[in-house]
Amino acid sequence: MRFSSALFAGAFLACGFLIVASAASADSRVFIVANQADGYGIDECLARGEKCGAYAARSYCQSREFASATAYRRVDPDEITGSVPSGGEKCVGPGCSEYVAITCQR
Repeated sequence: MRFSSALFAGAFLACGFLIVASAASADSRVFIVANQADGYGIDECLARGEKCGAYAARSYCQSREFASATAYRRVDPDEITGSVPSGGEKCVGPGCSEYVAITCQR
């Protein structure tokens, strides 16, 4: 009887550790950053979600203690609630701020 209850307790603890470990590994966060022109074209790679932006996105995530970047894309200012001031009119032209969403995962 003691053996089966010890086995049950061990199995229960193992399941608990698996649940906690999977929850910790699924920790992800979306960062909204201003897409500044750098002269190297990295801003365009990030905004278009092209493969060349993967290194910049991964570096951004790693600088914030995340393991990798799972996604990155251009974000319309209308998608950002309360964070970006709007002047009522749409901004067009090279002087307008663009934003990129980078999804990082631990």
